[in-house]
Amino acid sequence: MNINNFFEKTAKTSIAISLTLVALSAAKPASAAFVIGGENGWQLSTDGIVDVFATYASTSPLPAGKRALSLLSADGTEKSYDQRFGVGVGLLPSVIAFNVKAPTTNGIDSSVRVGIYPNIQNKSGQRFDTSPSVDFREFFYTAKGSFGELLAGRALNLYQGKNILNDMTLLTSGTVPASAFRGGTTLGHIGYGYLYTNFGPQIRYTTPDFGGVKLAFEVAEPYKISGDTAKTNSPRIESELSYAGKFGETTAQAWISGLYQTAPRKDTAAARPGKDDESIGGAYGVGIGTKSLNLLASGYGGRGLGMLSVQDGDVLRAADTTTDANGKQRLAWGYLLQATYQINPTWKVGANYGQSRQEKNNNEPGGYEIMKNQESAVAMVTYNLNKFTQFVAEYIYAQNTWMDGAKQHSNQFALGTMFYW
Repeated sequence: MNINNFFEKTAKTSIAISLTLVALSAAKPASAAFVIGGENGWQLSTDGIVDVFATYASTSPLPAGKRALSLLSADGTEKSYDQRFGVGVGLLPSVIAFNVKAPTTNGIDSSVRVGIYPNIQNKSGQRFDTSPSVDFREFFYTAKGSFGELLAGRALNLYQGKNILNDMTLLTSGTVPASAFRGGTTLGHIGYGYLYTNFGPQIRYTTPDFGGVKLAFEVAEPYKISGDTAKTNSPRIESELSYAGKFGETTAQAWISGLYQTAPRKDTAAARPGKDDESIGGAYGVGIGTKSLNLLASGYGGRGLGMLSVQDGDVLRAADTTTDANGKQRLAWGYLLQATYQINPTWKVGANYGQSRQEKNNNEPGGYEIMKNQESAVAMVTYNLNKFTQFVAEYIYAQNTWMDGAKQHSNQFALGTMFYW
């Protein structure tokens, strides 16, 4: 596969990455900075984020004989350490969102959200290509009442959604891939502790809150599972069971989520022609917090999932991320461990470690060029200048390991600021 094409696809995937996700997703909408109301009961509000991060990465060369399929590798031809500096967005692009709320009717609150997510750096990292990437990753309406909530439109998917929403690097930089220096976002722990759930068209129902417990069910646009997928003729089904509660000064949360989809393989596929590929996965998380200390553990596992974005086998087919040469889905799994401590209202520190893995199938031919493990650790310090301005400093260590034990590692630094409204 052409190396530049691979990284163009990787950059597009990581641009979509943002995983914007935090206070800007359907799962956890942001509080509007201000609201304009009409006499007839309609309301218009806005919220958003501007984030800017300077990043530096010093990365070891791609191991001999490996294809440039590492997220840390710029083009796979480096003979010595690759050192790069850039200024752009972090894991989140900047965002401006608009919310329209209709008058409450028959006990039902209806609203529409439109989220626009631009990067700030030049497209493809080129000096004169000054049109940054912009995407409309949120465009949906919700209807809320005693029956629960109905959501229809483009929004953050459920499967592994809370895994990324609870990552402290969601609002910072986290792992810096080579594609970030070409106009993309950083990764946080995407591919290094969880997979990117993506934003997509869907119809979702969420039950009312039963003592902190909610169940959500989503029928979503299907994805191609591998490079040999012939067509997507069945929906992708996602679900999530979550709990959130407070006991005195202690907060607790827990969740499990699931994914299932099938898709037929091409009749011309070299392996298992005409048979079905299958994506099936589960994810989980538990967190506990006090006024100062917050602890989190999350993870996932399944088959036909990939190593970067959920069901990325078609986009990153050269990386063999979902199926082997026998056409069989690989087992993928990972986890993230995290602790943050609020020293005072101004200063907070945090650290986390995560990894994403895939297992070589029994009787799989070759396969030693594929990635086995992607792991990274992040140490973070944040300073809140005020309620709407934040400064962040991070050190990140990332390492990739292939099936034959070959390794590539990167020492990275990020310094940035975010403004909220």
